[in-house]
Amino acid sequence: MLKILLLQGPNMSYLGKRQPELYGRTTAAQLDAMLLAHAKTNGYRLDIFYTHSESEAIERLYGAVDEKIDGLVMNPAAFLFAGYALRDCLRAVPFPYVEVHMTNIEKRGIRSILAETAVGLVAGLGAQSYVLGLEGLLAHLRHRAATKTAARRRR
Repeated sequence: MLKILLLQGPNMSYLGKRQPELYGRTTAAQLDAMLLAHAKTNGYRLDIFYTHSESEAIERLYGAVDEKIDGLVMNPAAFLFAGYALRDCLRAVPFPYVEVHMTNIEKRGIRSILAETAVGLVAGLGAQSYVLGLEGLLAHLRHRAATKTAARRRR
């Protein structure tokens, strides 16, 4: 069974209350329930981790290596502005990363310094950005596994 880590950056635990005109009224608990149901339906394990601290995020990612996590979906939130240490961590870990944002960060004039380390980015679709990010990561992981299997068969 594939294991995916969802890492939620600063202020994401306050969803539903924080700037609903930007982020909607879906609470963090409602989002978690929706995404855990998606994991169950699609046959993968999803671990969800919230943090307001870049150092905690980095520690969690290095711990995920030891746990043999297959992939990462992350809403870096405010880490996208100055998370250079987090970017270095993302370059070091062996699993693919998909970045998600509830808002269209480009429309807001924001550029993510972490996005260059991602295999993909989904933004601007509210809570649905997470579902699409997870589905994109699953497709990426399954394609990678199929490619490795085909390569072994050719040997």
